[in-house]
Amino acid sequence: MAKYDGSVIGVGEFLMYMKVTLLLLWLKAFLFLPGWPQVGHSQRLGPPEVVIPLRVTPTGRGMKLQGWISYKLYFGGQRHVVHIKVKKNFLSKNLPVFTYTDKGVLLEDQPFVQDDCYYRGYVEGDPESLVSLNNCFGGFQGMLQTNDIVYEIEPKRFSTAFEHLIYKLDNEETKLSYIRCGLTDEEIAGQLKFQESINPTLMQSAYTGWWTHKYFLEVGVVVDHSQYLYHESNDTLVQKAVFLVLNGVSDLMKALDLEVLFKGMEIWTKESLVEVENIGSALDNFCKWKQKGFQKRVPHDVAHIFVKKNYGITLGLAYVGTVCSLPYNCGIETLSADNTFLSSYVVTHEMGHNLGMAHDDPKICKCGTAKCILFPYVASTTKFSNCSFGYYWNLGKRRQCLFTSPDPQALLRETRCGNSVLEEGEECDCGSLQMCMSDPCCQLNCTLTVGVNCAFGLCCLNCLFRPSGTICRKVENECDLPEWCNGTSYQCPEDVYMQDGTSCTGGGYCYEKRCNDRNEQCREIFGKEAKNANVSCYRAMNTRGDRFGNCGITASSYIKCSMSDSLCGRIQCENVKEIPLMKDHTTLHWTKFNNDTCWGTDYHLGIRTPDIGDVKDGTKCGPTDVCIRRRCVSFSTVPRSCSPQLCSLRGVCNNRQHCHCNSEWDPPNCQKKGRGGSVDSGPPPAPETEEKVEKRSLLPYLLIPILFPLLCLLLFLLLFMIPKKQDDKAEEPVPPKN
Repeated sequence: MAKYDGSVIGVGEFLMYMKVTLLLLWLKAFLFLPGWPQVGHSQRLGPPEVVIPLRVTPTGRGMKLQGWISYKLYFGGQRHVVHIKVKKNFLSKNLPVFTYTDKGVLLEDQPFVQDDCYYRGYVEGDPESLVSLNNCFGGFQGMLQTNDIVYEIEPKRFSTAFEHLIYKLDNEETKLSYIRCGLTDEEIAGQLKFQESINPTLMQSAYTGWWTHKYFLEVGVVVDHSQYLYHESNDTLVQKAVFLVLNGVSDLMKALDLEVLFKGMEIWTKESLVEVENIGSALDNFCKWKQKGFQKRVPHDVAHIFVKKNYGITLGLAYVGTVCSLPYNCGIETLSADNTFLSSYVVTHEMGHNLGMAHDDPKICKCGTAKCILFPYVASTTKFSNCSFGYYWNLGKRRQCLFTSPDPQALLRETRCGNSVLEEGEECDCGSLQMCMSDPCCQLNCTLTVGVNCAFGLCCLNCLFRPSGTICRKVENECDLPEWCNGTSYQCPEDVYMQDGTSCTGGGYCYEKRCNDRNEQCREIFGKEAKNANVSCYRAMNTRGDRFGNCGITASSYIKCSMSDSLCGRIQCENVKEIPLMKDHTTLHWTKFNNDTCWGTDYHLGIRTPDIGDVKDGTKCGPTDVCIRRRCVSFSTVPRSCSPQLCSLRGVCNNRQHCHCNSEWDPPNCQKKGRGGSVDSGPPPAPETEEKVEKRSLLPYLLIPILFPLLCLLLFLLLFMIPKKQDDKAEEPVPPKN
């Protein structure tokens, strides 16, 4: 028997305990980010340059309309023109900030947060440049990277001439500590070898043109009591520091096509709620603590805690590949307010580990500069390596939470007059002063000009409502229906179309405003000669369950079609005479089965473009069957509560289950004579026959003023010319007689 921690346990139990302990220690060594050298206090190289940013007019066509603004700065021995644009989707609407009272009571606040002062951009003439700035707190603050050199910019204190200080950041190898990380070279090599076995693209020699996909990373932040004290116990200063750091993180992550969304923060204003003296145990404690309530208060994909402690050689730790995986989707950083870029860089590095990235091996990991963001040592760089892209893609495609785009209503948008967006309480919004000066309908205070009806809309013309019966939305295709203005509103009625299941060309059915026909879909993809492929193509391809043939996608795999649903997977075409020019991330394929050649396209998660190759809902898959959500179902299952009989056989049903009557009958049931349309479409104009009758009836009245003078002139000429001819004849001399 052996004695352990005051208890008597069996030898077998003791050995098992030691195995588990060693396993946990090994996992920590394997998963944690290694130590960083503490060099954050002096990364700036030499004294700063004093610059005054000068606003210039953008030179590119359309840049002004797209919201770009430009500044000219002189630093590094040359003139630079910086183009920047307000960043979108960075802050959540009603951003929550949690604090604690002196008695430990949790408080929630939603302070005013300005969201139109965070900018992302580039330096003119350098396509590899990166600019991350904000002017939320008076002057520009952030970083600029051009010609592989990183600079920090900040306002000069007490300057009255808009002066700024620009620091060149040190990237010389002799200036940085070479203390290695806790993760050894052998462990890094083992991870890389394992990843290469499942992802051979890691050996690619450059990152340029990598196949990136649009992802969204929701971030929660906790500020430890040590950081709170470092910022003079001032909530506002803490918030400012966090915003500056995450703004930089957002722009560094942009290269991954990853949008960082800041969901909220908690500030430990009373005391630290976990022990933070040792960074390793601090991370463990934090990951467990956040499960108790922070996860619900601030929903997130990753959560990081910012502390102000001297951990010797270490600046941060994080678990590897744990994004979206509770409870270890977390990290810890010790940050200094004196170096915003370094803080953003460290947090980006740590979140990179959460996203599955291991450290870069300089032999195979390249980014165009000597060091990349996941380099084992601190470096002044803004670029991810090809290895980081590979790790990220390999993990990202298995993390469905990263595919979820944010709800536009949940993103912070400042409501104000003058932003060219009609918002609650405004009659109109003409935008800037210059735009309003040329707008006769709308005034600077977002109210309509006196005497006008409207300032915009499909049913607004020259500041007045269009007459009733004016068409405002024409028919797009045979499954669409028109809409007309009602004469009392600037808005065109909502778009309506034929009820799902209405017959259309080629024996197909209308569904969601489309006439779904396989031949037409093939022609749209592969040209006018293409046509629908043989059934054997559908059965052979769509039962494979890969990106070229499937009946849907899950978070980790493709769904094989059953034989009965194979016609509802991906479209298969034949007789292809031309190879179309496709958008990015789209792959064409062709396969030969027996005597049939099958053409199609692929699709996978993360692509932002619409899927053109899936069989559309409403497409026929049998004599009485249609495809609905990748299943071949009976046509009778399509919900339809309206019928031609309900419309007295004098109209069609629309998608709101109302009758759209022919031109001579009135809604709702097309039983009374009238002008047609539906209760949803607005009033149509008078029938064409009535217009012709009106025009014919007016014609005689229009001709009277013209015909009457002509008739009088004719009578006058007749009366005058006839007597004159008789008189002339009487006065004619008689010839002499012989």
